[in-house]
Amino acid sequence: MAKALLGYVGGSDPRLLAEMRRLQQRVQDLESELGRIQAENDVLAAAASHDRIMESMENVDAHQAEPALT
Repeated sequence: MAKALLGYVGGSDPRLLAEMRRLQQRVQDLESELGRIQAENDVLAAAASHDRIMESMENVDAHQAEPALT
């Protein structure tokens, strides 16, 4: 029973250990990429929000402008 459990968790088979290390590295790489993409998304969302605020201020200014003399 102990041998079966040891084999199941990747005991002494070097191929399983290598695959486990490769998968753990891949998970770390993906987590890093996710963090980078989330940070980039936050910057883009803030810029888009800023642009919407500026556009709404321009629209308010246009509606409040006095009519031109004719």
